[in-house]
Amino acid sequence: MIKLFSLKEQSKGQEAAGGANKNAKKTTAAQLRITKDISDLQLPKTLKVEFPDKDDLQNIQLTICPDEGIYRNGKFTFSIKISNGYPHEPPKVKCLPKIYHPNIDYEGNVCLNILREDWKPVLTISAVVYGLQYLLLEPNADDPLNKEAADLMVRNPAQFHTNVAESMKGKSVAGHKFDKVVS
Repeated sequence: MIKLFSLKEQSKGQEAAGGANKNAKKTTAAQLRITKDISDLQLPKTLKVEFPDKDDLQNIQLTICPDEGIYRNGKFTFSIKISNGYPHEPPKVKCLPKIYHPNIDYEGNVCLNILREDWKPVLTISAVVYGLQYLLLEPNADDPLNKEAADLMVRNPAQFHTNVAESMKGKSVAGHKFDKVVS
């Protein structure tokens, strides 16, 4: 379980100690919501959340190590950036290694409906984390960012699986060199 100090408790502590310091940063609604979302996360062993800067909860690194599906045995890191507009605005997500996937382009942009038009303020960081995990377990050829990979997935599944396996080893596929994500 992730252990984080509560920003809300910190604010209360400052008030109890004689009022808020004029130079102290105000705790935003987004920070309070992020703190709650993160404290509620219960992740399986295939998912890991880290904070590159322990004082910045709005920048998260998620590592997914699928234990099933065609991306099995890979290690995929995603950068999740949360704006001050959260939860009214979805987080911005990038896949850090270059991978061959119908829903992730070569620049790391991710096509996931809850990160766009289907985002609702009731959704949490957990929904984003599990949505990304699901993309690695069940790529969606109907809503692609990498149209060539999506087309191949539908037209020739065996070749698509071969391309995924080769790309995960850090080899070149379809004229693109990929990052090695398997040991």
